[in-house]
Amino acid sequence: MLRRAGPRRAGARRAAAVLTAVAVVWLPGPVHADEVRQRQQPVLDVLGVDEAWKVTRGEGVTVAVVDSGVDPNQADLAGSVTEGPNMLAETDAGTRPERLHGTGMASLIAGHGHGPGGNDGIIGIAPKARILSIRAIAEEEDAGYVRFRRSKKAAGAVARGIRHAADNGADVINLSLGKEGEIPAEREAIAYAMSKGIVVVSAVGNDGDDADVLDGNGFAPYSYPASYPGVIAVAASRPGGARAPFSNSNYSVLVAAPGTGLPIALPGGRYVLSSGTSDSSAVVSGIAALIKAEYPKLPPALVAQAIVDGTRNGPAETYDAETGFGVVHAGRSLSAAAKLAQARAKTTDGKPPGQRFGAAEPEPVRVIERPGWFTGVLVLVVGGVLAGTIAAVWISAVFARRHPRAAGAPPVPGPGPGSGFGPPRLGTGPYPPPGHDPGYGRGYGPGPGPGPGPVHGSGTWPPGGRETIG
Repeated sequence: MLRRAGPRRAGARRAAAVLTAVAVVWLPGPVHADEVRQRQQPVLDVLGVDEAWKVTRGEGVTVAVVDSGVDPNQADLAGSVTEGPNMLAETDAGTRPERLHGTGMASLIAGHGHGPGGNDGIIGIAPKARILSIRAIAEEEDAGYVRFRRSKKAAGAVARGIRHAADNGADVINLSLGKEGEIPAEREAIAYAMSKGIVVVSAVGNDGDDADVLDGNGFAPYSYPASYPGVIAVAASRPGGARAPFSNSNYSVLVAAPGTGLPIALPGGRYVLSSGTSDSSAVVSGIAALIKAEYPKLPPALVAQAIVDGTRNGPAETYDAETGFGVVHAGRSLSAAAKLAQARAKTTDGKPPGQRFGAAEPEPVRVIERPGWFTGVLVLVVGGVLAGTIAAVWISAVFARRHPRAAGAPPVPGPGPGSGFGPPRLGTGPYPPPGHDPGYGRGYGPGPGPGPGPVHGSGTWPPGGRETIG
């Protein structure tokens, strides 16, 4: 039986990464065959999934759910789940994990319903996508939860899960989890996944209404992995599009998605109404899956840009720390992805510049002979310019380390292709080119751009209390 969580404890926020659901409502009595879908419909309408499904339903895409595990026998997921390794085998020894949270998130991403015509149960955002289930987080209902919280090895389970997903066919990785403080292994694993073209989505956290952890501006602590560069960080919105009160508000937020009262499926044929940034993250992972299904070669930065451009606010609107660039919309995001894919194709089709835009033949290359002394002078000049450039970059790097950007400064939309919404920040991310972490803002475009805005801070939350819908 799921139970309601007690008051948050500061120590709990510093422990191993935990799940990001805050509340689940169980409805008393049996659930009628169509009740779950009826409760889903308003959310599906807000997300514009009918429009998106005219283009794709996620065929051929795999979404890795690095979470508490997914029940492959849940009726709405049967046949769509591949079970990966249990990264918590040591702490789970002799017990059977409940797999509640992971199953619920998977149903939001790729549930296909059941019964005649698949009209009963949960329909996910990408109902024809596949799920790769990787258990890397325990939940309070698990018999091995106390061992998980005490295990030092468990602290690296999420990073190991991300790497396994990256090496085993994932196109999108959903991380409906988070904790306070950075873990270098997680950051490196995410950079590795992105270098392979994988989109990473994560929840920003549920401390938005906890006065004990908010700063003077009402901002919640930064949560990881959502605050790592390149991750699509998702806040929760309520009906009407405003931020859900529990959703973290800070400058890690890129977009928002519905996150209150969403029906989800649990093992054993149960259904609940769930609230949390976990659910919002899963919704955005479903949209990312739709984009990757239709445009498989679109890199993570451009998938994120398509999601941003498809928000209700639209590409011309402003950013705020509560809902980022706005509430996501699947149909408009696919349309935005089409434009980005077309623009990218014009610059990456492999044709010589003279042919790329329709010229019959490229201009022939003329070889001009120069005397030996000219070559020597040219080498000296080029060498001097190169040395000066290297020195300037080195000085810039030293200055950046000694004078970091203030954590409270808001990100600003970039003016065009290839620019992020924050200033350059030196880092280890392999995408864009080495030396910059990937930016994750309005300026995503075909070319390399500056890195992210502020990603400093921390945040975590305990699993939430839950009640039933069936």
